[in-house]
Amino acid sequence: MRRILTGILILLKGIYKFIDKHLITPFSRAIFYLMDKLRNNPLHVEKFLNRSQVLLYLSLIMAVITFFLVDSQVITLVETEAEILANEPVTLLYNKEAYVVEGAVDSVDIILTGRKSALYLAKQLGEHEVVLDLTDYEPSDAPRRVALTYNQTVDNISYKLDPAYVSVVIKKKISETRSISYDLLNEDKLNEKFSVENVTLDQSEVVVKGSEDALKKIATVKAIVDLANPKFTDAGSYEIDNLPLVAYDENGQALDNIEIVPVTVGASITFSTYKATVPITVSTTGNLIPGKAISSITINGKSDYTVDIYGDKEAIEKITSVPVYINIDNRGESGAETYKINITKPTGVRSISETDARIVVSFGEEKQKSVDVSHITSRNLASGLKVNLEGEGTIPVQIKGVSSVIDPLTAENIEAYIDLTDYKPGSYEVDVHIDSNDPRVNYVVTSKVKIIISAE
Repeated sequence: MRRILTGILILLKGIYKFIDKHLITPFSRAIFYLMDKLRNNPLHVEKFLNRSQVLLYLSLIMAVITFFLVDSQVITLVETEAEILANEPVTLLYNKEAYVVEGAVDSVDIILTGRKSALYLAKQLGEHEVVLDLTDYEPSDAPRRVALTYNQTVDNISYKLDPAYVSVVIKKKISETRSISYDLLNEDKLNEKFSVENVTLDQSEVVVKGSEDALKKIATVKAIVDLANPKFTDAGSYEIDNLPLVAYDENGQALDNIEIVPVTVGASITFSTYKATVPITVSTTGNLIPGKAISSITINGKSDYTVDIYGDKEAIEKITSVPVYINIDNRGESGAETYKINITKPTGVRSISETDARIVVSFGEEKQKSVDVSHITSRNLASGLKVNLEGEGTIPVQIKGVSSVIDPLTAENIEAYIDLTDYKPGSYEVDVHIDSNDPRVNYVVTSKVKIIISAE
């Protein structure tokens, strides 16, 4: 109410200033001018104009003339202007229980045109209610062009809606029962040492409503569990209410023309902390200068260094070590090299106890020896096949490294294997590989073994 009174007061002040400036003041000057010219006139014009009745009649006549000029817009207080009311909401009227409307708009722009004073009142007093009324329409597969209406409350204002018409399709609403699952949101914001052990929804099915075409697009209905919830501070179980439900199509896109009953569900979520302690293994790239070998490797001052890893139990149980890599190309001239490396979390690990390490690699004179290896295993042989070695199946393996490292090694310490990926029945000569994760030792195998692959 206060805003309305303020607007009316501003309008009246504007009218008063206009009349005073453009009518009263010029008229008074004209009167005084005539009086000055006719002061000695024998008709006694000055005496005539000084009569109160004469001035009263003249003021009344001028007021009436001014009223008709303003009312007929011959004189305008302010030039005609336009005002845009953007994104005004649209009220949609239809039978929501029986029908589904496709193609309706949520908002429109209202373009108002008129005098500034009228525009001001229109913005202050107008409700600006835009309505799309579909109450008299029946379902149809064909689109219908329907006009939007605007409840204009101020006269002398013209308006235009953008858009003024919409094409809508009205369809019958049907319902189905669908099973629901859950989806985890913001996993990266969960405490790194936590993992989601279990999520139990308080109901397994919901009712989905929409047009027949829309329901056919539903691939899944999921409850969204936001793991950024500040309540999740410790491992344990939590009860959550009002989880939103979302229907998705086969491409994982949310469907916005589906009604889900109920709108939300509750759930119980359990967090656990699963930890494993695994060693860090060092792998090297490049080659040392000739005649040199690695004599020792320490990580943070220890020859056997372990870290704690956290994550989902299933993923953590598959991890036996955390690898790191150092480049030794053309190294070995000095007695030792120091590396500062970052420890990268393996896939499936949410948190690791150490993120960097100091690795010291010591070098010594390279020695070598040869051992005969007779135990050779096969890997990646297709199911339904078997392999046999021809001959004795013994191969020489050359071992290189510093004496303190290679002297204790025997054939029993060497794991030799052949890779039979994509091999079919027949006779072959194949390379022999040595499985080793010790960068201090270099194994050289030049011989091949003959094998026969046949059906079991």
